[in-house]
Amino acid sequence: MTENLPAGLLATAVVPASSANLGPGFDSLGLALSLYDEIQAETTDSGLAIEVTGEGAGQVPDDESHLVVRAIRRGLAAGGVSVSGLNIKCRNVIPHSRGLGSSAAAVVGGLAVANGLISQSGSQPLTLEQLVQLSSEFEGHPDNASAAVLGGAVVSWTEPGPTYAAAPLTLHPDIHLFPAIPQVRSSTAETRAVLPEQIAHKDATFNVSRAALLVVALTQRPDLLMAATEDVMHQPQRAAAMPASAEYLAMLRRSGVAAVLSGAGPAVIAFSTEPELPAEVLEFGAANGFAVEKMAVGQGVRWTVGAGV
Repeated sequence: MTENLPAGLLATAVVPASSANLGPGFDSLGLALSLYDEIQAETTDSGLAIEVTGEGAGQVPDDESHLVVRAIRRGLAAGGVSVSGLNIKCRNVIPHSRGLGSSAAAVVGGLAVANGLISQSGSQPLTLEQLVQLSSEFEGHPDNASAAVLGGAVVSWTEPGPTYAAAPLTLHPDIHLFPAIPQVRSSTAETRAVLPEQIAHKDATFNVSRAALLVVALTQRPDLLMAATEDVMHQPQRAAAMPASAEYLAMLRRSGVAAVLSGAGPAVIAFSTEPELPAEVLEFGAANGFAVEKMAVGQGVRWTVGAGV
């Protein structure tokens, strides 16, 4: 029997941005970044109220179709509880439609808030494995979602069912992360549509070798990052849809910096063993509309009972 939670319960979640693919690891490799959205939910006697500040304010829906609301509802149902009403506040920092996992953050954050509410009932909170499964169901692949749940770097995969799973990687301490975020946006659905249904055997072999090498480079041998971040399966095909990102990506790599599209773009993320990027790289980025900021590896989603984490 589903338990209906009383009014006045409060839970808060903080959830990181994420970068997926990382070059050759299409729909499999992911990395959390130290850029966080915060979601707060309070149970009420009836109705639904949504307040959004920061990214997406005035642009995202304020009804049941809101991704955070859908995720909270899904999490509560999975935990065997329901609510009569909700008051939700979203403080968004993660840029939307840039390839930094804003949708995954909304879903994971909503599920985590649901977990905070569930923990105030007699029901068992959702496990991390359940959070990976439920959040991945929204997008159909677990790369961004599992990175947002677990934090750090992850290898994710899908089994028949579908069942979604992920294993954490420990990023080598010498690797520094530099996301380059443009003002322009892109649609993941549109950039995925340009990808071919089939690829040549030699291209599949190339990407498999580079994805395997990337795991080694990220965890043990950062000196291999340039070779390990090569890709022929999705980045060249997306170049025409985001020429500025393709040009900056090429410029970074010509300068000896291992760089990839972040997810489906148009953001680019650079990996370097140097604490700062070359001056000419930063100047080129600024001149072409990219905000380049050094970030740490993000922590996994955190939730707590009450107004803050």
